[in-house]
Amino acid sequence: MKMDRTRAKWVPWLLAAVLVLAVGLGVVRALDKRKSQAASARAAAELLQQAPVYTLAAHDVVAVRALELVRAVGISGSVEAVQTAAIKARTAGEIQGLTKREGDAVQAGEVVARVDSTEARARVRQAERQAESARAQVAIARRTLDNNQALVRQGFISATALETATATLAGAEATHQAALAALDIANKALADTTLRSPLSGQIAARLVQNGERVGIDTRVLEVVDLSAFEMEAAITPADAVAVKLGQTARLQVEGLAQPVLATVARINPSVQASSRSVLIYLRVPAAEGMRPGLFAQGQLVTGSFNALAVPASAVRNDKPRPYIQIVREGNVAHIPLTEDASGLSGTERMRAVQGVPAGTPVLSAQAGLIREGTAVRLAAN
Repeated sequence: MKMDRTRAKWVPWLLAAVLVLAVGLGVVRALDKRKSQAASARAAAELLQQAPVYTLAAHDVVAVRALELVRAVGISGSVEAVQTAAIKARTAGEIQGLTKREGDAVQAGEVVARVDSTEARARVRQAERQAESARAQVAIARRTLDNNQALVRQGFISATALETATATLAGAEATHQAALAALDIANKALADTTLRSPLSGQIAARLVQNGERVGIDTRVLEVVDLSAFEMEAAITPADAVAVKLGQTARLQVEGLAQPVLATVARINPSVQASSRSVLIYLRVPAAEGMRPGLFAQGQLVTGSFNALAVPASAVRNDKPRPYIQIVREGNVAHIPLTEDASGLSGTERMRAVQGVPAGTPVLSAQAGLIREGTAVRLAAN
């Protein structure tokens, strides 16, 4: 009994000690956790205070290079045939013998159609008869004059009668000449009933059909010569200063796989009032598949120069002055451009730069905008 009472006295104390120990362990764990969280927070704050370092891929960087740049003017326009012709009716009447259609070939001087010549032939016959009648009158007047001259010498008639015979002969000769002129006009009208192609080429349009009655100057056929072409292009007056005859342009013509080399053939001396532009005309060589009306665009070479340059796409324009982003001592720096010189290297447009050594890394267009002073590193090749 005594033993049980003693054990009963110690049990509360033992429970209290266990409780105190558990509370102490909990406090120690809570303090350790708070200390760990504080350390993590300090580390995170330190990381936030440190500037991030961006890694640039190979395609994000281009280098400043010393290049020979070609000065070029962008041009565009439609290719047109140098020679085209509209075959028109030169006299009124019914169209006959028209067999050519779009795409058919014709030769210069070839008969392509006729206008009904019934009336024209009748006028020619009429004019011929009038000319014959006038010639007969001339013969009669000349014989009369010869007779009167003999009679005047013999004293049978007066000189006045001779003068009258001379005037009659002159009038008959004038009437004969007028009749011959009328015959020429009639023959010309008859010839005009035959329509011939003025040049060699292909039929581009057939505008009437056989049996239609046409008036004077009615368009019957259109012919285009596909052996030579030219292009009209509008450029600014500033660009026109450097354009000279004989300069070459590399054109990409719609539908053609290969580019075409054209040359400046003419320059319009006046500025167009509506657009304030100068028109230039380029001679374009014929090529397989070339047709009038095709759109063409390209670059007209006007000169060349040597410079340190970067791709024009690397130049940014979101500030008052255009600038490039370079990598200097591991940081991004924005360098404003002091000149506006550009040119072509091959087919790529380049922009000249000053004050930047050759080989300096420059951020390309793919890299986008990076704040000045940002730390970067170049990826290993």
